[in-house]
Amino acid sequence: MKKRFIFLSTALLGMVPMAANADGAAIYNSGCMACHTSGVAGAPMVGDPTVWVDRIAQGAEVLYEHAIVGYQGETGYMPPKGGFTHLSDDDIKLAVDYMVEQSQ
Repeated sequence: MKKRFIFLSTALLGMVPMAANADGAAIYNSGCMACHTSGVAGAPMVGDPTVWVDRIAQGAEVLYEHAIVGYQGETGYMPPKGGFTHLSDDDIKLAVDYMVEQSQ
């Protein structure tokens, strides 16, 4: 029996393809920036230490969890993986690390 493969365009699936060794900036620029540059839905804006200081103080593991599984806070909502469910947990962690580095 001959095997058949179906290749779906990531554009059709609404996904942005990521390089195998993508860095945090590339992941951030592929989607996270849509909310985190303008503060959509209460997203903390990257580069503004005043909105990040308390978040950073919670520790990386809390930030990762909120970014991966989602979070409803007093000032906004973070959907799981920012709505980019095709990203791996490690991709999300790289993006979080990048945002923290840019916001200290």
